[in-house]
Formats: sequence, C-alpha cells, structure tokens
Amino acid sequence: MAIGALVEAPAGAGYSGRVTSFVVLSCVVAGSGGILFGYDLGISGGVTSMESFLRKFFPDVYHQMKGDKNVSNYCRFDSELLTVFTSSLYVAGLVATLFASSVTRRFGRRASILIGGTVFIAGSVFGGAAVNVYMLLLNRILLGIGLGFTNQSIPLYLSEMAPPQYRGAINNGFELCISIGILIANLINYGVEKIADGWGWRISLSMAAVPAAFLTIGAIFLPETPSFIIQRDGNIDEAKILLQRLRGTTRIQKELDDLVSASNISRTTRHPFRNIFKRKYRPQLVIALLIPFFNQVTGINVINFYAPVMFRTIGLKESASLMSAVVTRICATVANIVAMVVVDRFGRRKLFLVGGVQMILSQIMVGAVLAAKFKDHGGMEKEYAYLVLIIMCVFVTGFAWSWGPLTYLVPTEICPLEIRSAGQSIVIAVIFLVTFMIGQTFLAMLCHLKFGTFFLFGGWVCVMTLFVYFFLPETKQLPMEQMEQVWRRHWFWKRIVGEEEEEEREAGSIALSTT
Repeated sequence: MAIGALVEAPAGAGYSGRVTSFVVLSCVVAGSGGILFGYDLGISGGVTSMESFLRKFFPDVYHQMKGDKNVSNYCRFDSELLTVFTSSLYVAGLVATLFASSVTRRFGRRASILIGGTVFIAGSVFGGAAVNVYMLLLNRILLGIGLGFTNQSIPLYLSEMAPPQYRGAINNGFELCISIGILIANLINYGVEKIADGWGWRISLSMAAVPAAFLTIGAIFLPETPSFIIQRDGNIDEAKILLQRLRGTTRIQKELDDLVSASNISRTTRHPFRNIFKRKYRPQLVIALLIPFFNQVTGINVINFYAPVMFRTIGLKESASLMSAVVTRICATVANIVAMVVVDRFGRRKLFLVGGVQMILSQIMVGAVLAAKFKDHGGMEKEYAYLVLIIMCVFVTGFAWSWGPLTYLVPTEICPLEIRSAGQSIVIAVIFLVTFMIGQTFLAMLCHLKFGTFFLFGGWVCVMTLFVYFFLPETKQLPMEQMEQVWRRHWFWKRIVGEEEEEEREAGSIALSTT
C-alpha cells in the first residue's frame, strides 16, 4: 500500500459556516503582522549592500568590497560585526517568543500582538536615528522582541479564527504578508539608494514603524478568539455570540461543543511546555521542531536578507542588485497567492512535495553555474549573473507556495489547545535560533565552501522532502479539535499514540481496582 494512502486525514467535520467579512477584517489586521517580519528581512539585506551604510558603520567591509584585490569574490562581505548586526535580532526574538507563550496563554492572543507591535515601533526609532553600531544593535534587539511576540501569537490567532475548510488559505495570508513586507522593503531600498547624500538607509530603517503602527492600532479593536474566551473564563455565551458572527450562521453548536471540550482538557494542563514533551504529544513535538528547522535550512534566508549582497558578490552593481531582490520577491508574492488558492484544495503534503523538488533542482543549478562560471577573482558574465537570478526566482517560488506558508500553518493546526501556545513558541524559537545560526555563518560558509554552499542547502531540501513523504499526515479541512484522528490513522505515529492510550487505560484500570 502506498504511503500517501496511509496519511490521508478524514475530510469534513460537520461544521457549518462561511468566510464572513468579520473574519476577513480581523484576519487582515492580525495577518499584517507578517509585514513586520518581512520588512525587516528585506531591509536588513538591502541596507547592508548600500555603500553609504557600510562606509559609516562597517568600513572594513566597505574597503573589502571596493578595492582589496587579494580578497576572494566569495569573501568580500565576510565580517563578524556585520553578521552580528544581521542576526542579533533573532537571538532577541528567540528569548522573547518563550515569554510570549505565557502571555498568549494567560492574557490572550491580542495582548501579545499589542506588545509586539509597540516594541517594534520603538526599535524602528532607534534604527532611523542611529549614529553608531550600538544604536543599530539596540534597534535589532527591540525589533527581535517585537517579532518574538507577533510571530508567536498571530498564526495562532489566524488558525483559531478561520473556518476549518478555509484555515489553510487564511493562515497562509501570514506568509503572503511576509512576502509583501519584503517586497515593500526591497522597493524602498531601491528608491532611497539613489539619494545623493547617502542617508537613504535611515528612511529604510525608520519606515518599519508604519506597518507596526497599523498593527498596534488595529489590534486594539481586534476580538479575541472563541477558543481563548472559553479557556480564559469559561464564558460560553460570549464565545457563542462571537462564533455566530464569525461563521455567519446560528448553526455552530457542534463547533462550540468541540471548543468547550478542548478547553476543559486545556484547563487541566498547567505546564504546557512540560506536557508537550510527554509521549502522547510526541508527533506534535517532532513536527513543531523539524518543520521550522527544515524551513530555515532550505537556504531561503540567503535570499531574504542576503539577496542584494549575493547579487553584488556575483558582479551586479548596487542598483541592479537591489532591483534583482525586488524581482525575486515579486515572484514569491505571486506564489504566495497561488498557495492561498490551492492549499485547501490540494492539501499540505502535495505542496510540500512539489515545492521541495523545485527547490532541490534550483539549488543544484545555482551551485553548478557558480562552479563553472564564477571564480575567486574576476567577474561573472552578465548573462550568467542573470541566469542565477532566474534560477533564484524559481527557488523562491517553490518555497513561497510550500515551506514558507506551511511552516506557520501545520504546527498550529496539529497541536491541541492545551499545548498550542507552547507548540507555536517552539516553532518560532526554532526559526529564530536556526536563522541566527545561518545569519552568523552564511557569509563565512560562502567564503569557505563557495559554490558548495548551495549544494549543501540542496542536500537538506532532499532530507526534508523525504521526511514529509514518510512522516507528515494530511490535515486539510479537519477541525483542530479533531486532529487526533490523523495520528491514529498514520502508519508510523499510530504506534506511539496507541501505546500511550493503552498505558493510560491500564493506569486507569489499576487505579479503579485499587479504589
């Protein structure tokens, strides 16, 4: 029997409802938090390729890039201080997201969104006003704290507000907002680079306050999710009224009953971080760890915050490298929209697998072109530089309709309510940790491994595609409160879940006989 047949989740759940304007408006405001993350990814790579920015804060890198003929092409941007600037955000985000889990669980998803947006605004002020590296680092740390809170809470919010049959499309809106944020940042970088006095990078860094202000003000008016209302104080009547508005129907009793049941279980779990390590939650823990890990080792952040640097490395001029980053992001944004349209029709597994194959071929092709046409010294012919750009567009397209949006979707929908906040914190913590590691090492890897860097990323994409094929069940259109069914039907995970249930039954029988 084929593996795919053993991992299909049952479709349909007996829920009524549609996507109402109330759901759309709430999710647009919340999902806009993805613009914060995307804007930062795009801005950091853009400003670090601007000569005026490098000359002011990283003069050693500037001199390497401009005139040192003894430095290899692959090593011109290799600088510990530059990588600390880029990756310090992710250390702050890693710590912040662990605190955000408690805030999200106790005070609600909206509270975490408000905190994240406010801190992000403060960080933007320090970036635009920076006069030394220390102010830049403070800017990055504050932005990281803000992203730690928003990235932890917003995917939860979107998944809990969405009807099950459209949960994939709505949650994928977060990744679409990330792409839009990167695109906006790339366009701003391209525009301000032309300012004659060389202070355009201040506009790039300070403009991050605009989407943060939109999110923060909008969050004040956001409703809490029905799941949290029931979990917080057991107010079923308030949750029922809200659920009727969200679904556009009064026939919501089945969904409400499932939410109440999930909340009752959640109330018995006092330490979600401790409980998620129990064997009964082993499938959720493994996926919450590996999905975000694999997301980062695709090499996507090479594109997200080093694309302009990389295109400068292979010989494009400052303006052309920034425009190349714009082109790759337009491709990604279009692919995000495609993902929103098809994810609930074709399912998560098919998108993972198709995107994986696309990324494997892209990384191998980039590595091959660089191996053949780009040496330690001298330039690369423009036609080959643009060939690399085209292949990179294929790569980001594959990522943008698979691993990009699904990394935020799948972990939120597989975790039951009692560990959902902890599970999402683990996802974001892993993303920040691995992003930090790649941010710290990529420029050094490019310097030492050269074109082999892309073969390394391609190997990781092979591993993660095999993981999805064998171990990830399909979860489309199944309510989160009924997600335990997928583990009981899966060829591998059903053994672990079955053993845990058998032990619980035996323990209950022993306790009963003792009584």
